[in-house]
Amino acid sequence: METLIRANASDLLAYLERRIDPRADAADVLSETFIIAWKKAGKAPSDEIGGRMWLFTIARNVLLNARRTARRRLAATDRLRWELEQSQTGTDLSDATAVRAAVGKLPADLRELIELVHWEGFSLVEAAQITGITASTARSRYASAKGRLRTALAFAPEESLS
Repeated sequence: METLIRANASDLLAYLERRIDPRADAADVLSETFIIAWKKAGKAPSDEIGGRMWLFTIARNVLLNARRTARRRLAATDRLRWELEQSQTGTDLSDATAVRAAVGKLPADLRELIELVHWEGFSLVEAAQITGITASTARSRYASAKGRLRTALAFAPEESLS
């Protein structure tokens, strides 16, 4: 278990930092992930890839629980933060910012697939396993997400498309 955790700790932390605000909370979620992993060490797959997928699945579930807790506690603050971010973005967006904004507007299930595949480097099949859906469902949702992103980015300001 120690070898598995050491081999994946930095990737798990990066995964969590990209998905949690404030980023400093990622370390707490990572700690909770490792506690759960140690408690369930007997259920961990023995192969390296399976163990990695298992850790990311635990991290995702801990992250989802943390998000639900934060949402219940800070719903008004989140709405205000979103409104402030939207008013500050204006129309002068870079390509990366336009794409990130478009991804952020996707429904959570579609956004998670895009993030796992394009930010974390997982295959679509691996992303399906992490999110607990079938590969065919993942392919369908991924295609839907790509279509929505194409549509959203087609209407982006000209500067972001150059």
